[in-house]
Amino acid sequence: MTRVYLDHNATMPLRPEARAAMVTAMDVAGNPSSVHAEGRAAKSLIEKARAQVAAAFGADGADIVFTSGATEAAGLALEGRGMHGAAVEHDAVLSRIVADWPVDAAGIVTPGEAGSGTLQLANSETGVIQRLPAGLAVCDATQAFGKIPVAFNWMGCDMALISAHKIGGPKGIGALVMKRGTDVVARMTGGGQEMGRRAGTENVIGIAGFGAAAEAAMAELESGAWDRVRALRDAFEARVLDAAEDVGIAGGESDRLPNTSCLIAPGWKGETQVMQMDLKGFAVSAGSACSSGKVRESRVLRAMGFDDREAASAIRVSLGPRTTEDEMTRFADAWLAQLDKHRARAA
Repeated sequence: MTRVYLDHNATMPLRPEARAAMVTAMDVAGNPSSVHAEGRAAKSLIEKARAQVAAAFGADGADIVFTSGATEAAGLALEGRGMHGAAVEHDAVLSRIVADWPVDAAGIVTPGEAGSGTLQLANSETGVIQRLPAGLAVCDATQAFGKIPVAFNWMGCDMALISAHKIGGPKGIGALVMKRGTDVVARMTGGGQEMGRRAGTENVIGIAGFGAAAEAAMAELESGAWDRVRALRDAFEARVLDAAEDVGIAGGESDRLPNTSCLIAPGWKGETQVMQMDLKGFAVSAGSACSSGKVRESRVLRAMGFDDREAASAIRVSLGPRTTEDEMTRFADAWLAQLDKHRARAA
C-alpha cells in the first residue's frame, strides 16, 4: 500500500536541497567560534544560511537569531512580557500571553493594542490568514512562511517566529527574526553566540539545512506551485461538500493558506477519523501536532464558536507541493466511504 502524506502543516518532508546542504555541513569539522580555518568554514556556513533565510523571508537588514525551533523563538520573544493575543494562537505562544483578543466565527482576530501583542499570520489548524495591525510586537509566521508571499520588512512587526521543518528543512531548528534596534533578554547565556541572544555552539548542520530549504521554498512559491496546491484543495473541498450535506469547512469563508482544509463531520470524532484514515494509508491530523501525540478537542474551533461536538469532530488535511490529484481523489473516496459507514452505524 502506497501511503499518502497529508499532514504538511505538522511537518513537511525534508527537501533534497536541505538534505544535500546538511550532508556537506557534516564534513565541516570546525567549531564556528574558533578562529582557525576550520572554524571559519563552519562560521561561513552559518552566515550563508542566515543570508538565505533573510532573503527568503524578506528580512534584509533584520537580525536572524537561530534557535532550536519556533517554540524556543516564542519563549525568547514573549516569556515574562505580559503580551496579549487570541485563543487561536499556537500552544507555544498561548502559554505565554493573555488571550483576551476576540475571535469571530470565521477565525478572524480583532487585535487590541498592537504594540503589546502577538498575532499569528496563519492558523495551523484552519489555515485562516489574519490581517496584521501596524506596530505589532510579535508575529508568528511559522505556518505562513513558504506557503504565501510574506516579507518581514513589510509586516510591520518588531519580531517574527519561523521554523525550518514547516518549509521542508530539518526538525529542531528555527529562528527569531528581529527588527534592528529591538532587543530581548537572553534565556540561554554563556559564550555569546547569536549576537548574545542565544548562547551555545550553533547547530551548524541544522542551520545549513534551514538556509537551503528557505531558498528552495521561495523558488517554489515564485514558480506558482502553491497555486496548483490551492486548486487541488478547492476541488477536494467542493467534492466533499457536494457529497455530504452536514460536513463543514472551518474558516472556509475566510482567506486561508492554499493547502489547508479543516473538515468538521459532526458526531464523527476526529481521533477516530485520524485512526481510520491511517489504517487506510492516509496521514492526516486532528489539529496541531505539538501536543505530545495527544488527540483532543480543538480549542481553536471552540474559540471560533463551534460547540463541543463539532470541535471534537474535526480533522486537518494539509497538502504539499508534491501532492497529486490522484492522491486527493483516493483520499476523498476513502474518507467519504468511512463517513457513510459511520452514518450507517449511528442510524
